[in-house]
Amino acid sequence: MKRSLISAVIIATVVAAVAIISHATGWFAAIDLPLRNWLQKLNGQSHDLSKIWQHNLIVLLGLATAWITITSARRHGIVILVLAIIAELLALTWVLSLFHIFFAPLPSILAVVLSFGGALGYLAFAGRKRAGVPLSLFNGKLSPNEIARLRSGEIEFDGSARAFETSVVVCDLANKYDLADNDDPSVATKASEKFTARAADLLRDAGAYLHAADGEGVVAVFGFPAALEDHAEKAVRAAFDLARAFAENSSGGNGQNVPAGAHLGVSSGSMITAPTEEKQDIFVLGEPIELARRFCVANRFYGSKILIGPRTFELANNAIVARPIDFLSGVNAQERHEIYEPLAFTADAPSELVARRDSFWNGVVLYREQRWAEAYQEFQKARGPKNEEDAPLNLYLRRLEPLALHLMESPAS
Repeated sequence: MKRSLISAVIIATVVAAVAIISHATGWFAAIDLPLRNWLQKLNGQSHDLSKIWQHNLIVLLGLATAWITITSARRHGIVILVLAIIAELLALTWVLSLFHIFFAPLPSILAVVLSFGGALGYLAFAGRKRAGVPLSLFNGKLSPNEIARLRSGEIEFDGSARAFETSVVVCDLANKYDLADNDDPSVATKASEKFTARAADLLRDAGAYLHAADGEGVVAVFGFPAALEDHAEKAVRAAFDLARAFAENSSGGNGQNVPAGAHLGVSSGSMITAPTEEKQDIFVLGEPIELARRFCVANRFYGSKILIGPRTFELANNAIVARPIDFLSGVNAQERHEIYEPLAFTADAPSELVARRDSFWNGVVLYREQRWAEAYQEFQKARGPKNEEDAPLNLYLRRLEPLALHLMESPAS
């Protein structure tokens, strides 16, 4: 963004200087004089518009045209805009003549045309200069809109090793291993390929950088190559969208309905990125990918669809309704990371869901304090409608039932 603004200012400065000098030295007199005489015949005598207003308009139009052209991904739309500005300048000349003011439109029109051409030239030069870095490295890994932002310089990527604050989404087919065990290998392969392709498209469209998409799942990074302040919120939103997109059932090779769906893990933190020495790929180093993979796999045990790490929860807490699930070991065996299950975005969450979340949270706290009976009561309050499956809640209830029964059968001390 900063580079784009600087480039627009440089182009506008040069163009304004050319247009103002042209106006001051009378280069357009051969056209301005007949135009002025014609307007005076129609609308009466007029005096020249102040040079201050004339020159300020030249600078403003030059800067605006250069900035919009550089930052816009739709070049054809800018051509229409340029033509519209020229038409409005001609119309302005006529309107001001009605008030007996002569406005020379040609310097401003020149500023618009030269700024547009200069911006296109800058984009062509910058695109060639960076073609060996972003376009070859990011094709297929970013959406067309993000590629256009790279090409225009709105996203700054110079190819050097840098650290980014990111959120990583790891997505995998929920019943992948069941398919591998029960179906023909070709069925499992086809289902996994179809899932991977669709998940990759959805994550790219959501603005993520696609780090990997293969039999081990899809790995997408939010916050690279364009730094994002709300990368955690965007990652969780994308996870919700994927969970909904894959919520339907699919048919297994034996003709029985096999539950389909996606398991997703989201982890946030710092990552180092840089092109490889051969400039054929992006080298990515950081703990969030490994943790997101663990969170994704942990869904199989807890029966959840989405699990997020503590840093993601901290960053997106105000935007989501989430509940604590358990602790998982980190990359270091001594580390323990609390994982959370996001239930909904706060703006979309009904009060009944929030109340159930609070009861579940209280139950987890009491469970960790080994207050079994009280925890069991809180988890009972967290139950949803009878036809709603809540695997994490059922897991805690199964853990607590024998403990609560033992307390009831034990004589009071």
